[in-house]
Amino acid sequence: MYITAVPNRHSPPAILLRESFRDGDKVRTRTLANLTSWAPERIEALRRALKGEFDGLTGDLQPVCGPIFAVLFVLKQLAERVGLLRVLGTERWATLVLFLILARVAAQGARLSAVRGAAQQAVAETLGLGPLDADALYAALDRLAGEQERMEDALSRRTGRQRGGAPTVVCYDVTSSYVEGACNALAAFGYSRDKKAGQPQIVIGLVTTGTGEPLAVHVVDGNTSDPLTVPAPVETRTTRFGSTAVVFVGDRGMGKRKGTTGLAAAGSQYLTALTTPQVR
Repeated sequence: MYITAVPNRHSPPAILLRESFRDGDKVRTRTLANLTSWAPERIEALRRALKGEFDGLTGDLQPVCGPIFAVLFVLKQLAERVGLLRVLGTERWATLVLFLILARVAAQGARLSAVRGAAQQAVAETLGLGPLDADALYAALDRLAGEQERMEDALSRRTGRQRGGAPTVVCYDVTSSYVEGACNALAAFGYSRDKKAGQPQIVIGLVTTGTGEPLAVHVVDGNTSDPLTVPAPVETRTTRFGSTAVVFVGDRGMGKRKGTTGLAAAGSQYLTALTTPQVR
């Protein structure tokens, strides 16, 4: 077998893997594969292998695989672009939180899976973190809970500077997440969006700008109905972030009487879909 380049009149040459064989008293050639799409270094490696340059070296060659670098590096650049690195700071607990965020984006796994994945990722090279374990990650989350409002305020100020003022259109919605164990103070049985009716859950509300930048997150008891979660984000916008004119955009679940009453009491306007009885 050998590699050859076949010229094309109006295109780059075709790189073909061919072999010669004897047909009676004639020598013929047939094409085994088209290598045109291969990277040049890959083609060169195959060419050298076909020439026998690696013969006899099998016992001396050991497969080498270094830590994965690109995933954490690219995600860290994105985190810096949205201002997350500046808000978190440079302390070890903050870097551990950053690692958890990046690992979650990359693999959608839990904290224990992040610990296992750290062995294959270039954590030290990209984030400057030494060895870590699950206890260190949980401790970092405990510290993060106390820093939540400070970080949300900092992100809100950054968004305001970029947009020339506090956003007047705020999007808000809730989801739920079921929990394991029996030591979660907020866990309760409620409407399960995870389809885990037999498991307690927590309810999570996210506040974003009209274009999707996150501003605040609220976690409440798992049996809290959607409208009852509305006052917390409204108070966040009016008291902590200083918004004077807020247009609250919500779905039908948010637009029920309890939710709209809270919005009216706070002096906020809102947009919501009509329910079928309201349309009728």
